[in-house]
Amino acid sequence: MNTNRKDFLIATALAAAAPMIARSAPSRGKIRVGIIGLGMRGKGAVKRLSKIRDVEIVALCDLRGEMVAKAAKILADAGRPAAKTFSGNEEIWKELVALDLDLVYIATPWRWHTPMCVHAMQNGKHAATEVPASTSTEECWQLVETSEKTGKHCMMLENCCYDFFELQTLNMVRQGVFGELTHAEGAYIHTLCGLISKENGYQGMWRFHQNNTKNGNLYPTHGLGPIAQCLNINRGNRFKHLVSMSSQQAAFTAWATENNKPNMASLENYRGDMNTTLIKCARGQTVMVQHDVSTPRPYSRIHLLQGTKGMARKYPEPRIALGHKWQTAEQMKELEEKYRHPLSRTMGEVARKVGGHGGMDFIMDYRLIYCLKNGLPLDQDVYDAAAWSSIMPLSIESVAKDSERIMVPDFTRGQWKTNTPLGIVDVDPAKLPVIGM
Repeated sequence: MNTNRKDFLIATALAAAAPMIARSAPSRGKIRVGIIGLGMRGKGAVKRLSKIRDVEIVALCDLRGEMVAKAAKILADAGRPAAKTFSGNEEIWKELVALDLDLVYIATPWRWHTPMCVHAMQNGKHAATEVPASTSTEECWQLVETSEKTGKHCMMLENCCYDFFELQTLNMVRQGVFGELTHAEGAYIHTLCGLISKENGYQGMWRFHQNNTKNGNLYPTHGLGPIAQCLNINRGNRFKHLVSMSSQQAAFTAWATENNKPNMASLENYRGDMNTTLIKCARGQTVMVQHDVSTPRPYSRIHLLQGTKGMARKYPEPRIALGHKWQTAEQMKELEEKYRHPLSRTMGEVARKVGGHGGMDFIMDYRLIYCLKNGLPLDQDVYDAAAWSSIMPLSIESVAKDSERIMVPDFTRGQWKTNTPLGIVDVDPAKLPVIGM
């Protein structure tokens, strides 16, 4: 092999494994989408994506034929062209990925998220997956390395980053309202006993089995994603190490006893009710993330940001303190108007009409399609998917080792030191309008 040829192959290999931070893909006239998994989340995605012009839902796939039929009816009712349909066995989704698609949208049980994302990227498609993107650090690295090698995006669909108060507080952080951030808190506190234990709640009761075999923070990203963006994780900062501990299991047993489910009342391996994970960041900040889906208490993602000039907390109701004083109701309205995120101003009214957790799901989907269509970097990249998702397996490891400190891998391989923070983004509705509204 001559020197020029060898140098060319080396350069090509390096280019094929280029970093994905701030990376954009060529703009497209239309985004062709295949959706895998048509249960609670996937069916909603079909409805939302059918409202976006220049999205063509090419294919629908689920293990259960009846779920495919329901999703196909959503398309028909929306006046959209019929999609190819796939169902019947656990490998049928690969036939969907083989189609001429731009994006594979994944809303399956957790164990399929990484394999499907990797297969999609290896076959020339961008991948978007429901949370968490991975359930092990090995899978996190698989996503990163595959995305870098193929040049295809892999986005974890963390919808809570697009909720209205979270967007507002991100804008306030960027404008220095809270000063230098020193601490943040997030959570997923949501009583799910009834849904987890129902045979028709999650297909094959897969989420029950996850809770009955793993003890840690099994669902960290809803609370973690928005505060990670505020803390510039992977963009000037990173998660460095964590410690994690879980309480005893009591609430699920109490629920099972009260609801006449004796076979679920004496489980030996069920996770603890409350998991608390503490994360130390490279720039010094601390983060608390909690997980509890058993205890009968009100829903909360906490969403607390604390800085040198003030703080914000979303639950049980949005509150902001500047200096040492909580803002009054009138002052809260003034802050909301002054610091409302551009995405909320541009899309808020339409998003609330389309729906999906009050509109945040639609803003997320719309922004994803908007970036792919217009050749823009994504708001959440593969490094975010890996870092945020890794807290699950790392917390499980820490709990198993009696709250031992566990190091968080640097999935950017040092790029976090020079990457720029996520900006305050917006969309131009004229470039990709909503239809049927």
